Parts: sequence; C-alpha cells; structure tokens
Amino acid sequence: MTMSTNVLLLYVARGVRGFGDGFATIILPAYLTAIGYDIVEIGVVLTASLLGTAVLTLLIGVIAPRHDLRTLMLAGAGIMTLTGLAFPGFQHIAFIAVVAFVGTINPSTGDIGIMIPLEHAMLAREASDQERTHVFARYSLIGALSMAAGTLAAAVPDFLTRAGIGQVGAFRAMFFVYAALGLLCILLYRFLPHAQIVEAKPQAPLGPSRGFVYRLAALFSLDAFAGGFIVQSMLALWLFQQFDISISAASLFFFWTSTFGALSFLVAAPLARRIGLINTMVFTHIPSSVLLIVAAFSTNLALTLGLLLVRAALSQMDVPTRTSYVMAVVTPAERATAASVTAVPRSLAAAISPTFAGVLLTTFPALPLVVCGTLKIVYDLALLYSFRHIKAPEEVG
Repeated sequence: MTMSTNVLLLYVARGVRGFGDGFATIILPAYLTAIGYDIVEIGVVLTASLLGTAVLTLLIGVIAPRHDLRTLMLAGAGIMTLTGLAFPGFQHIAFIAVVAFVGTINPSTGDIGIMIPLEHAMLAREASDQERTHVFARYSLIGALSMAAGTLAAAVPDFLTRAGIGQVGAFRAMFFVYAALGLLCILLYRFLPHAQIVEAKPQAPLGPSRGFVYRLAALFSLDAFAGGFIVQSMLALWLFQQFDISISAASLFFFWTSTFGALSFLVAAPLARRIGLINTMVFTHIPSSVLLIVAAFSTNLALTLGLLLVRAALSQMDVPTRTSYVMAVVTPAERATAASVTAVPRSLAAAISPTFAGVLLTTFPALPLVVCGTLKIVYDLALLYSFRHIKAPEEVG
C-alpha cells in the first residue's frame, strides 16, 4: 500500500462512519420517543452514550501505543456493527442505556469517538508538517459531508411508514443499516497496513508533552461541556418542541448545517496558514456562539433556522485546526494518546450536559442554547490567552 492509498482508505472509512452517524443522531431520539420515553429519559440515554464514548476512548488511548492501530480499528468497527444489531432488540430503558454506553452511536456531531484517536494517529504518520492541516481538513470535510448525507437518510422512516411499515419497525430498520455500515468499515480497515506507534514499549503513554496536553484537555472539556447542551440529538428535540417540525424537515435542516460546516473546512486550512491555528479556532468560534444565543430567543422558524445555518458555517472551522494543532505540538510517539487524552475529557464533559439540557427544555427551552453559547465564548478567550504564543512547527518564523 502506498501512503496516498492508506490516506484514501481512511477517508472512505470516515465517510462510511459519518453517514451512519448522520442518521443515527436523529433516529435515536425519534425512536426513543416512539417507544414511549420522555425528554428527560432520552437525555439520560444520550448522557450514557457520551459517557461510554469517553471511557472507551480513554481505554484506546492507553493501549494504542502498545498495540497495532489496524487491529484496534477493526475492533472498533466490530463494536459499531454490534451497536446497530443491539439497539432494536431492547425497549427497557436500563438495557437501552447499557447499549448506548458500550456502543458507538454518538449524539454529538462526529469529532469524538473510539475511532477518532486511531485514525488521527494513522493520518499524522502519513502527513508532513506543511500538509498536515490540509490532510485533517479533508478528513473533517469528508466526515461532515457524509454526515450531511446521513441526515437526509434520516427521512427514510417517513417513506417506509407511508409504504405500510410501522414507525417503530422503520426506525429499527435504520439501526440494521447502521450495523451494515460497521461491516463495511471492517472491510476497509483490513486493507490498511499494520502500524504500531512506537517500536518499543514506552515508559508512559505521555512523555514530554504531558503538561501541555493536560492543559489543552481541560480547555477542550469546557468547550465540550458547553456543546453537550445542544448536541445534534438535543437540538433536534428543541426544534421538535419549539416549532413542531417533522423528522423529514429536521433531516433536511441538519443536512444543510452539516454541509455548511463541511464547506467551512475548505476555508480553515488556508485561513490557518495565514493567521495561525489558534487564531483560526478562536476568531471563527466566537461569532458562531453569538449567533446561537440570538437564535435561542427567536420565535420565527425561518429566522431561527437561518441563524443556526450561519452559525454552522462558522462553528466547525476549529475541528481540523484543533486536531492539527494537537498533532503538531506533541511527539510522534504521543500522538494517539494525546488525541485520546484531549478527546476523553470532551466526552466526559459533554456526557454531563444532555441530562441538564433535557430538564431545562421542559422548563426554560431557550436556556440550553444560551448556556452553550456563553460557555463557548469563555473557552475561546481562555484558549487564546493560554496558547497564543505556542506555535505549530510550520508557524515558527
């Protein structure tokens, strides 16, 4: 396998997973509503999902430096397949929460999960310093576009229902499609080369970059805690509750938010080359948070959707730049662990928020959006203050 072929395989696998995540984040709350659960109970399931993602991602980060990346990716794809098969088999809230905890369906929009640190480490091995941000921008672009396509697929249950299939049965069919996508990922990962991050057993998963990575992880956790108030599943519930939109309308809306976010990745890399990775992260993020706060108080559906669409065009530019920055400022042997350590607090912090958001939606529907936007602005200012002088190698000089 050539280097470009390996990157291409990772891109295709990211697209397959993104497509599944795109419809699963909408189908999951709709399915739980259809089988009789209320908003607070759905928030608990979403919290279990994010918490489980954090635990599994931490485990991956600890064992990745000692194991073959390809083997770990195959195991992750296997878990994805089992997740799709398990969800339709349970209706009791406790069993559903367990499946959500150990499974791969994530109510967020795709930049956390057990596969992310593994794919990041593999991509970083293949890219030079000058090309690294572009490689991750394309990776994020593919993920966002595939998620956009997946959100459109979330409308399939409506068509199946019109064809005579029961609503719950239509939702369960989508989970089986998700399982099939996991099998496709297994086939793709089998063509990757065996790759171990270090030749010998390391003294510790993190070495000279430990303090730096922990500081980043603390800030990223604040960002994720804020984002947990409006993970895509929860934002869908807010739109259902505030404006009574249909699943088909929601799927079309999230298609466009994902598409706008994806197009922003095309701008992120050249913008970062011009003004720097940290500045790109901060000065695109703050306006998007302001738009979210304004949208919280809008009572007009068209205006609300417009504000959220513009926000989507700005809010995701920090995804490839954040990943590139972390990969740039740690040693190669630390990359998988650094990706995990910076992702796990994000998952843990984001796991707390949906339960609170579910309670708030029943009492103060606008508050989750306001809390999210305000905390994200605090995060951006803290990140700029703490890391404005620490540059990636390609920015030095």
